[in-house]
Amino acid sequence: MPDQQVVSQLAPSGVLRAAINMGNFLLVTGKTPSGDPTGVSPDMAAAIAARLGVPVKYIPYARPGELADDAEKGVWDIGLIGAEPQRAAVIDFTAAYCEIEATYLVPAGSPIRTIAEVDQPGRRVAVTARSAYGLWLENNYKRGQLLQFDNAEAALAAFDRDKLDAYAGLRPGLIAVQQARPGSRILDGQFTAVQQAVGTPKKNAAGFAFLRQFVEEAKRSGMVASFIERHGVTGRLSVAPPG
Repeated sequence: MPDQQVVSQLAPSGVLRAAINMGNFLLVTGKTPSGDPTGVSPDMAAAIAARLGVPVKYIPYARPGELADDAEKGVWDIGLIGAEPQRAAVIDFTAAYCEIEATYLVPAGSPIRTIAEVDQPGRRVAVTARSAYGLWLENNYKRGQLLQFDNAEAALAAFDRDKLDAYAGLRPGLIAVQQARPGSRILDGQFTAVQQAVGTPKKNAAGFAFLRQFVEEAKRSGMVASFIERHGVTGRLSVAPPG
């Protein structure tokens, strides 16, 4: 059992309150009859709670940015989201436990063949604002124009309407987008991999050390791989490399 300081930091109310990004369809694949999320990230949270010897309570968020905004409000104890530099100002993140490739969809007839060709002068790219891959593009997309939208529906509507050069997204999600747009193509490779980690507010130093160790053990032991298999996302989510 972890020592009492760890338990009191991560479960001060006697329950591990785990903030879950409901917007990631690879990590949250369903709901229980009572409405709790099911999937790889809820399983990860439940395994952490079991190790701490406390029950888990899921705190759902529609978007990862909103989850991060609440880091210092005392409403959750651990958060399962992409570890991004902008979020690390208030949250300590473990190394990733799993990752998802992010790439581009280009429209039918596009001359673009490679990821490198997307970040060029005059090119316009649509992306969902404050998504983990959107934050990466904000920091790294330099030559073209990055157009950010509140949600994927708005980004796709602009991509279609304004004949944009590319739409950025997670590879698994782009498959349905591509099928709905005959002739469009998903580019090979990745501009980044969205790494899903476990975070806790910076004040929880002992709790963070425990989480960091737990995540490495969960990858090494095959626990994360078993969650990926259980929820049918093999080949779309992969176990992250050792931290």
